[in-house]
Amino acid sequence: MAKRFFTRIRGRVSGVFQKRFWVTLSVFFALVGPGIITSNVDNDAGGITTYSLAGSEYGLSLLWILVPVTFALIIIQEMCARMGVVTGKGLSDLIRERFGAKITFYLMIILFLTNLGNTISEFAGVAASLEIFGISKYISVPIAAVFVWWLVIKWNYKSVEKVFLVACLFYLSYIVSGVMGDPDWGEIGTAFVQPDLRFDAAYLTMAIGIIGTTIAPWMQFYLQSSVVDKGVRTADYRYIRMDVIVGSFMVNVVAFFIIMLCAVTLFQNGIQIETAKDAALALEPMAGKYCSLLFAFGLLNASLFAASILPLSTAYTICEAFGWESSLDHKFVEAPQFYGLYSLTVFLGAGIILFPNFPLIWIMYYTQVLNGLLLPVVLVFMLLLVNDRRLMGQYANGWTMNVLSWVTVSALVILSLSMVVSLIQAG
Repeated sequence: MAKRFFTRIRGRVSGVFQKRFWVTLSVFFALVGPGIITSNVDNDAGGITTYSLAGSEYGLSLLWILVPVTFALIIIQEMCARMGVVTGKGLSDLIRERFGAKITFYLMIILFLTNLGNTISEFAGVAASLEIFGISKYISVPIAAVFVWWLVIKWNYKSVEKVFLVACLFYLSYIVSGVMGDPDWGEIGTAFVQPDLRFDAAYLTMAIGIIGTTIAPWMQFYLQSSVVDKGVRTADYRYIRMDVIVGSFMVNVVAFFIIMLCAVTLFQNGIQIETAKDAALALEPMAGKYCSLLFAFGLLNASLFAASILPLSTAYTICEAFGWESSLDHKFVEAPQFYGLYSLTVFLGAGIILFPNFPLIWIMYYTQVLNGLLLPVVLVFMLLLVNDRRLMGQYANGWTMNVLSWVTVSALVILSLSMVVSLIQAG
């Protein structure tokens, strides 16, 4: 009888735990989105190019840097998501309230120019990826622009988010192509455990580039705005925190496979490239046609994905800064400034690509300089806001989190300024 009693109790306890597990999992999937989308979209055309160059020029020697970058991204994105959940306001809205309209105005000008330059780069990625399949940019870019514009203008937040989450899945093409490159996993493990550290200018510049392309200013604004638009409550914050952690790991897993693939193919064969398109084309003789096509498809997906998000981030940020309506759940007539800014950024970015002989490299170059200048400012504003107990209450940073965040932000500020100096010297 006692045995039967304990069996019954064990069955009930097991049933309760299983029920809690499935409830927790269902709530997580209902709230998932902002963290995963924000992180993955940063693997855009510029990011893929940077990772491809890192692998083709330095082999496996830069893989180690992805470990500290992952933790830095988690720390920064977690603070942004927390502010969005607790305050119900976007980052630019909080900056205006705390630091005034004048500072916010100049910050928004720099952010708009930076995001426009990045959007141009994304449509360049669309053009480059489809040229591999024999499609002219005069066909691919206008179609891509109309598609991303229609996607955001016609659908609400939940629908758009689902499309973006599906787009995240297509980054698996880089993992598949990386495995098809037949890497030596023992050698890769050694590269993490015994990193080949160098201190020459070119190596350090590439290391800074990897960090800069993984943690960009616009990400902080978009993440916080999308958390607010999703309407996440403080009671559900733990799910958004997990969303941020998963997204931070996902983006760097993809970065790992791109660097690794180019290292074990292009670097080992002494092949030099200049763009992600070059990498896709150069992979075919060594890793096979399907590996090359998967790489090119990944570039197309990443470029379209980012070409949707960057203009959306711009619209969110600027509208919040000036107190205008900013939500995908509003119609065009209810939020004309929001949709107008989105449309302007999309069609201006796409239109510039269609100009013959336009100095795209110049735009991409100075966009990175602006990114480097803006990132330290945004991070310092974030830390001041997240430590304001009048704003955050019990959700303000604790002592441990402050030590981790200030060390992380200080390191990123130094690296960001170093990147700006190196870019200016190189130019």
